[in-house]
Amino acid sequence: MTTDSTRTSNRTWTPTRPRNRTPWIIATAAALAIVTAGAFTTLAGLLVGPLHEEFGWSRGTIGLGTFVSMALYGATAPFAAALMDRFGMRRVATTALALVAAGAGLTTTMTASAQFVLYWGVFVGLGTGATATAFAATVTERWFVARRGLVTGLLTAASVVGQFVFLPVLSEVIDAHGWRSAALTLAVAATAALPLVWLLLRDHPADVDQPPYGAREFVPKPAPVPGAARRAVRVLARATRTAPFWLLAGTFAVCGASTNGVMWTHFAPAAHDHGMPVTVAASLLSLIGIFNVAGTVGSGLLTDRLDARRLLATYYALRGLTLLALPLLLTATVGPPIVTFVIVFGLLDVATVPPTLALCRAHYGSDAPVVFGWVNAAHQLGAGLVAFLGGTARDAFGSYDFVWVAAGALCAMGALMSLTIKAR
Repeated sequence: MTTDSTRTSNRTWTPTRPRNRTPWIIATAAALAIVTAGAFTTLAGLLVGPLHEEFGWSRGTIGLGTFVSMALYGATAPFAAALMDRFGMRRVATTALALVAAGAGLTTTMTASAQFVLYWGVFVGLGTGATATAFAATVTERWFVARRGLVTGLLTAASVVGQFVFLPVLSEVIDAHGWRSAALTLAVAATAALPLVWLLLRDHPADVDQPPYGAREFVPKPAPVPGAARRAVRVLARATRTAPFWLLAGTFAVCGASTNGVMWTHFAPAAHDHGMPVTVAASLLSLIGIFNVAGTVGSGLLTDRLDARRLLATYYALRGLTLLALPLLLTATVGPPIVTFVIVFGLLDVATVPPTLALCRAHYGSDAPVVFGWVNAAHQLGAGLVAFLGGTARDAFGSYDFVWVAAGALCAMGALMSLTIKAR
């Protein structure tokens, strides 16, 4: 006996133009959530000075809250991907926005450092982690068959926009109105984005009786997967028995070490060591963030057409060369050499995400979003270790030159590991 659902799942589908727009509306809704959450990761660095001045807390104490936020950001991603399979993307994304809004709002009322760890470290860390790269991977996996690399690049670029485009804006708000106004601004932004995301986002193409973008056949909506936490751990256990997982995790740890770990943590103080004002160094970092957008979208287009392994190897090799050259380019003033570095590094910075996700998809199929969440956790681990070790090296050697050379060497290792990933 053939049921209606069976006929629907087996039929060939030729989407009409209006129906073809829905996946892009979904991607836009996801981008809104990602941009909003990404802005919270920028504000953390701007809070250190004001909190130190107002409460007298040590920078280490403030850093503990930031560390908890970063750690949860990385650790939340694989569990968030599994929760989306259980409860749906819309519920998880809107809950994440509610968490970051609550965390930012409550931060303005705190009087003790433990409250900063709870409000900013736990609430904001969980919320931003749930709307990070694993969320983008889930949207891409469910709603797109064609243009997956492009969509991955666009959603990754949305995170970059949230992180860096708002950096100078939030800095101006803090200078003019204080840090509480900046935190409240983000809380209001997240609160305003929440109903829009709820209205526009849908969990699966079957919810609107459509196939994924580029598919010729209707795809039935899978049943909710119970035991989200257990599933995330089971997927990790299976993935760790395969060589591609360790190679992908290793390369993405190098990615985190050579971007978040070294550039976003140590570039400004290293530039200041050469006489450059910190405000100018921060502006250069914002400029890198702008070029991230072009680099990530371009990488997504290339990932749809070229071998992802060779793309990764190229990106890491070029990034390593730029980091090796950086000690020779840093001066007290901004000239063409450092501007060239900013452009090239910006184009390469987040370009590794689309090919890494494509390789996860090729090797792990429907488990790719969860696997990518664990790979992203390795990214955060690499970033945290180099952020700490870079400061230790600066204390030991009196300059950051060794840090840049070590980061360049790590990128060379990342390039070699990329080429050894088995083709699928």
